[in-house]
Amino acid sequence: MRTLWVHLLVLLSANVVSAQQCDLVLSGKVLDFHDQSPLSGAVIEVTARDLYAQTDPLGSFTLKGLCPGVYELQVSHPECSTIFRVVEISEDSEIKISLEHHIEELEEVLVTGESDPNEVASQAEAVLNTETLREFSGASLGDALKRISGVNSINTGSNIVKPVIQGLYGSRVIVMNNEVRMQDMEWGEEHAPTVDINAADRVRVLKGSSALRYGSDAVGGIILMEGSLFPARDSIWGATQITGNTNGRGGTIGSEVNRTWDSGMYASVQGSYRRSGDLEAPDYLLTNTGTQQLGLSLEVGKRSFTSGWNVYYSYFDTDIAVLRSSHIGNVDDLIRSINSGEPEFIEPFSYDLAEPRQEVNHHLGKAEYFRRIEGVGKWEIQYDFQRNRRFEFDINRSSSDIGRPAIDLTLTTHTLQSFLTIDKFSGRKLEFGISGRYQDNFANPDTGVRRLIPDYDRYEAGAFGALEWELSPFWVFDGGMRLDFSRIDARKFYRTSRWNERGYQEDFGDIVVEDLGTQLLTNPVLDYTTFSVASGLSWIPDTQWTVGVNLSASQRAPNPAELFSDGLHHSAARIELGDLRIDKETSYKGAITANYNSQKLSAEVTPYYNYISDFILLEPEGVEFTIRGAFPVWNYRQTNAALLGLDVNINYEWTDMLSSQHQFSLVKGRDLDQDGPLINIPAANTRNAVQLELEELNNLRFGLESRYVFRQNETPENIIVFSPEQNQDVELEINTAPPAYHLMNFNAGLDFELSGKTTLAVNLRVQNLWNTSYRDYLNRLRYFADSPGRNWVLDLRINY
Repeated sequence: MRTLWVHLLVLLSANVVSAQQCDLVLSGKVLDFHDQSPLSGAVIEVTARDLYAQTDPLGSFTLKGLCPGVYELQVSHPECSTIFRVVEISEDSEIKISLEHHIEELEEVLVTGESDPNEVASQAEAVLNTETLREFSGASLGDALKRISGVNSINTGSNIVKPVIQGLYGSRVIVMNNEVRMQDMEWGEEHAPTVDINAADRVRVLKGSSALRYGSDAVGGIILMEGSLFPARDSIWGATQITGNTNGRGGTIGSEVNRTWDSGMYASVQGSYRRSGDLEAPDYLLTNTGTQQLGLSLEVGKRSFTSGWNVYYSYFDTDIAVLRSSHIGNVDDLIRSINSGEPEFIEPFSYDLAEPRQEVNHHLGKAEYFRRIEGVGKWEIQYDFQRNRRFEFDINRSSSDIGRPAIDLTLTTHTLQSFLTIDKFSGRKLEFGISGRYQDNFANPDTGVRRLIPDYDRYEAGAFGALEWELSPFWVFDGGMRLDFSRIDARKFYRTSRWNERGYQEDFGDIVVEDLGTQLLTNPVLDYTTFSVASGLSWIPDTQWTVGVNLSASQRAPNPAELFSDGLHHSAARIELGDLRIDKETSYKGAITANYNSQKLSAEVTPYYNYISDFILLEPEGVEFTIRGAFPVWNYRQTNAALLGLDVNINYEWTDMLSSQHQFSLVKGRDLDQDGPLINIPAANTRNAVQLELEELNNLRFGLESRYVFRQNETPENIIVFSPEQNQDVELEINTAPPAYHLMNFNAGLDFELSGKTTLAVNLRVQNLWNTSYRDYLNRLRYFADSPGRNWVLDLRINY
């Protein structure tokens, strides 16, 4: 905004010099900010006088007949953002003016705000927009992501949902929250991302060379949760959303307020709270499945085209009860539970969160700064801090241990990174980055239980480079590479019997620090260097078709759980054993994407093949007796694996009011060394939805969704265990997949204008409309109980 003092100074100067000779000349050039190329056709206007000039093909202009004094210039171009420039002249002068010619970067928020729920932005990117995310205000990130073809979830009940991208999950999928890589013990299958979906404005699933910016170990993909982009105008707005659900008899309330100023300053505050009691399957209550969740985020910053800064803080706290029937006392109870599938405990409805349960809280702080350098590009620097605290409470403990966690882990992470984007070359963009990270894991020894994960320090450093190049109007190339170094310095106790059982003395005898008789104190220091490369080529023959090929080779270092797990993972109800011999894994992936977009039809087909050398997997191998009961033993090992898949996504607008969406996903996973199927590979599934919208009737809308999940008929063999009750070996159907199932969902909604800019959106959704009894192969609690039944969800959102 042009300030008052500028106007006064210009007018005063004009009056003072009115009697002077006015024969001065102001000349100059108008150039593109990025590559310093001349801009032809730019108009330079003296705001206090009827005087203007236009640049020639060389970007030059001349203003004649000026008096000595101060002038304000308005500089505009059809493809640029208009700027104002104050100059003072006392003699003939020459100036240089830079304009932002890449105007689409400034309009990013407008473009993304109109995305379809399943929009495909490129051959390696899919987007969930704000409207879709608000449907899942009372759910999780993993639930929302299943709207994208090729994305599934691995669940521990209904409250712990972990995204699976093209058959891969855990440490192979990176979750970015507001440009910060989440460090929240993602290695556990029952460790859901500690993020509040209500804090995100949109979510992208990203693959390809641009993913190297965030890490080389994203073999599955990158999930980017992004906040709002704030316009440089004087405004205040916000929203409050209340969601109630019948299954669990709970709900969610969330609110946000945003404030922006003309100067580019902005501030935002957001919070949400969720509470739910025991969930209900069609035929019985799921005892001890309630949840409580709190999310809070604060953000303040200032942004202009040339520079900006941002400070962000979020807090997330969740308390999740784990199905009571999933924890058993002896091996025969385990056999009966898994083989019969009937819950052992069915009690009246309650909001109590009893053991077994887990509590997790996560602090995240970020500070970033960027500056654009004329003729070069954009430089960014960012520091972030995270502190993740995890408690897991077991049920089978002595009275003196009541209220004391069986697992108490604190993970603290510091990260510093810097990026340079060079966009001075027409049709080409280069990006370089470096990063450093320090991480400390503290396993509290006061739990009275052997620590599953030991204390360790982790040091990481990485560097990457990427290129985007428009080879011609029809061909676009992107490529990149990344190098990372990781060191884990751990302090771990091993039971001497376990140490000898796994044959560690011969290979790792030198890491033993102290022999305590029944156990050994060790100090493993493990170094890993990983290298990744990715490239893509897109063919764009016209405005409707895009065909792309992506090839990548990515390496991932093993995580601490894969190396050091040694004991009962309480919220997982199983014993997990890592292996010090586990090495890094390497993925070689190829994908072809054909994308068609017309006025009515958009379609995308993506076949892919992923060969992973030294693939790390966790699988059951037996049962072990402990003082707290009998639990399956799951062991980490490495093999060569292959995943072959197909993702299909089709959207069609039948009329202005009626549209439909159709998705299909299929992935096959093979253990090449053992010539058998891989464990935990999603079953083939389809999703079909139809939506009717009557905009003239308060945007009245109706929708019906069908989701069919086929039976996973390729699973590893079951294991044989000894039953004391039967006094014989019996088959434990731990790998047997449940039958196929079909779910129907319904939604309806209306929008109302309350007053001025205040609107109310009312939405009603019915999940599992026919109250179908089913179990999902990727739900770890499928052994013990059915999934939840029908759920009515009423959602009220006020925008103001």
